[in-house]
This record gives sequence, C-alpha cells and structure tokens, in this order.
Amino acid sequence: MKLSPRDSQGYLKSPDTSRAGLLIFGADAMRVALKREEFLKNLLGPDAAAEMRLIRVSGADLRKDPALLQDGLKSQGFFPGQRAVFVEDASDTIADIIGAGLNAWNVGDATILVCAGQLKPTSKLRKSFESHPNAYCLAVYDDPPTRQDIENELKTAGLSNIPSTVLALLTDLARELEPGDFRQTIQKIGLYKHGDHSPLTPNEVELCAPTSNEADLDDILQCVANGQVDKIGPIMKRLRSQGVQAVALVIAASRHFKSLYTVAADPGGVGSGIGNLRPPVFGPRRDLIQRQASQWGAHRLGEALTILTDIDLQLRSANQHAPSLELVERAFIRLAMFGRK
Repeated sequence: MKLSPRDSQGYLKSPDTSRAGLLIFGADAMRVALKREEFLKNLLGPDAAAEMRLIRVSGADLRKDPALLQDGLKSQGFFPGQRAVFVEDASDTIADIIGAGLNAWNVGDATILVCAGQLKPTSKLRKSFESHPNAYCLAVYDDPPTRQDIENELKTAGLSNIPSTVLALLTDLARELEPGDFRQTIQKIGLYKHGDHSPLTPNEVELCAPTSNEADLDDILQCVANGQVDKIGPIMKRLRSQGVQAVALVIAASRHFKSLYTVAADPGGVGSGIGNLRPPVFGPRRDLIQRQASQWGAHRLGEALTILTDIDLQLRSANQHAPSLELVERAFIRLAMFGRK
C-alpha cells in the first residue's frame, strides 16, 4: 500500500509492528537515510544493533544468497524486543526475493525494511510493496521540509520557545541546506540553548548555522557594496585559488545589488522595502542590506546594475579573450569606488 507523505509522519513516529514491511525509496540518498533512521529508531529503540535485533543485508548479498532474508525473518536472538531486517541498496533484481519474504511473513517475524534509490512506477520492487495488503511503500521526494517537519525537528532537539520570525528564518534555512545539514544545525542549536529558556533569536540561529562554502564570495560582495577597495584584491586572490568562475561572481553580485535596488526603490521607503524582500532576511544581514540600500540610493544602484550587466555580456561574448577574473576584479573596484562617491 502507498503511504502518503502526510500519513508517513505518524507511521514513522509510531510504526505498526503488525505490518510485514516498508519500502522507502527516492532520488536523494540522504533524505531516504533520514526516514530510515527515524523508522528504525522508533521501531526498535536505540540499542537494537548492540542487542542484535537489527540485521543489515545489502541488495548484492541478498541476490547471491536469497536465504538471508528468510533466515533473518525467522531467527530469534537472545534479547527480547521487536526485530527487523534492513535491506539496503535494493533494486528490481531482488524484487522476487523481497516479494517471497513479504508473502512468507507471519506475526512475530522481523519487520522487513527495504531502501532503494529512485524507482519507476513500473518497478517490480515498488509494485511488490504497493500491491501487498500488509506492507507500505513510501516515496521520498526532493521537496523542502514542511512546517510540520521543521517543528518536529525542533521538538526533538528540545526547542520550544520559537518566535514566528525565527521560525520563518529556519524555514528559509531548511530550503538552502541539505536535510542532514539542517538536522545537525537544529541539534547544534538545541545544545547551544540547553538550559536557556529564553526565546530563540536570529543571531543564535546564524551562530549555529554551518559556515557557507561561499563565505569568501559573500565577503567580496560586502567589500564592493561598502566601498572597501583595499580588501578586494586579497579576497579575489583567495577566490581565484578556489577556482571560482568569473560569471558566478558577476551573477552573485547582480543578485545582491538587485536586492539592494528593490529595497531602495520601494515607494514606502527603505524600511518598507526590506520587509518586501523574498526570501525575507533577518538579523544582522537585514540591518546590513538596509544600510547599504540607504547609502547607495536607487539611482546609483541602477547604474551599478548596468555596470554588472555590461561585464556579464562581455564575459559571455565569443570575442572575449582577456583574463575573466581580472575583468571582474577591475569592475568590482570600479563599483566600490563608485559607491564611495
């Protein structure tokens, strides 16, 4: 039977031991692994591996020795409690073996958990679970976490006093980070706030968020926008050593200056414009953008965007033979000096 995303939240939190098995599949291995981890933890408890109540079998090993699944279903260990057989890296080549295991399952046997990558609707493995009356099939898509998913993560980490503005910031963060990185960030925030019952602040979220691999990229944008000409050269040298592409720098700069222009050109003023940015910004970054937009003004920001558009067209031109990063560095210096006028 198919398990809908909404129903899956309750099932993964409280697995039904009367079901023969569960198939979790999806293109993103990390998202599948997180669902698998949640299911096994709630089904078996934290000590299942140490108590030998969890048997792991790879799809390749099961294909070589089909009896591994049946043996795992029926075997009894020394420790009481629910048992499970986890088949990883499964594919259609073992669909018949898995199907036979589901049909042979009886109450009291170990639960069958199968994890696989992306499966087509015509997949034999997928159909064996979807058509079985006593098994579930869960498809994991690359959608951003829902509000309920984020609130569950916060609850697991022991975080409860979350203002709405901070929850919106965490929602944006969840869309930017990989699922595993986001979960680690929430856990880190939970440790940071341990024993502290005051409301979570945007500054605390930013302190615990992972350092972006685009830290130098953001540094160069801030130098340009703040008119810090002397710092552009050293940062460009670091970016050059990292292999950053010139076009990527121009795209990032254009995105930043478009945000500044949106804020500065708002009819209601800079205070209104910063509130209309999407995605919204919070904390120190919000103050920074608001200050830069005020310093530049809509007119000069429009001219800055023209400069960036020109350099972008030049870089993409077939007749462009000059060193790309040097052209960008020169344009950034020009912009920084322009912003100081």
